Amino acid sequence: MKKVSLELGSGGKLMRDFIAQHIVKTFKNPFLEELADSAHLPQQIAFTTDSYVVDPIFFPGGDIGTLSINGTVNDLVVSGALPKYISLSLILEEGLAWEDLEKILKSLKKSAIKAAVEIITGDTKVVRRGQGDKIYINTSGVGRIIAKPAIHKIRPRDKIILTGTLGEHSIAVMLAREDFGLEAKVKSDCAPLNFLLPLWKKGVLWMRDITRGGLATVLSELVEKTPFSLLIEEEKIPLSRAVRGASELLGIDPLYLACEGRAVIVVPEKKGEGILEEIRKDKLGKKAEIIGQIEDKVGKPGELLLSTLSGGLRLLESLTSELLPRIC
Repeated sequence: MKKVSLELGSGGKLMRDFIAQHIVKTFKNPFLEELADSAHLPQQIAFTTDSYVVDPIFFPGGDIGTLSINGTVNDLVVSGALPKYISLSLILEEGLAWEDLEKILKSLKKSAIKAAVEIITGDTKVVRRGQGDKIYINTSGVGRIIAKPAIHKIRPRDKIILTGTLGEHSIAVMLAREDFGLEAKVKSDCAPLNFLLPLWKKGVLWMRDITRGGLATVLSELVEKTPFSLLIEEEKIPLSRAVRGASELLGIDPLYLACEGRAVIVVPEKKGEGILEEIRKDKLGKKAEIIGQIEDKVGKPGELLLSTLSGGLRLLESLTSELLPRIC
């Protein structure tokens, strides 16, 4: 009998295949078929939803509360919408420490204020001890559409911008689990991406937050929707010393690590440097870099290629296995 595996929730190829073959096929409609971070509805309304099961619920740089607000806000931002309202549903396990619940509620409030959204409705359920894992959260977000991503306008030599260093969230959660006996001063990059909203009016063509599956998976999904290839340069990709060191010790490719406060952006060739400077004006974008470009002379259509430090080319594909379960 076929059963669900952890890889189904990895954000990679298996998850994409499941959504295409089962979710879209079953509930087929024009909004769902877009498979965007948020659905664009009539009357300039954007709607998104997400569930959070991160383990542990507290980690350096945040907790499940900050994660649930920022994750939903960011899905709206990268789809071209101004976040406005959030719903909050809590699934609590019997025995959860009241002190922990209060701490998470305070994080939710603080994060909502910082992201300029209001929590306006929700639900609370409690399951018996052993039938959950402390707390799960579902948040849905509503925003006002200010722009629409335009993949069809992407052309060769358009620039790829990464808004900051990769992988802090994955590594922070991994080290917080204390499974590997490693120590490093790394905090999750969990943060709202509202500062990117003005860029939609300055020529941005496409934007995605880098969550499950990492940068390589996100860009693989993008390039498959274009008639071009995409080339990124390894030396241009910003990594913190802590993430680089932990990745090398654990044998993990940082290109597949999740972030919760980073985005990758496609901009027209002539606007690349200008938009990069705009991003760097915000403290969350100080380490932003142009890491590559759309190509029509290197590789085949639909291919994502990495120009390596050694001077070769490496073909990158979507994540095919679960690197780290329950990172969000």
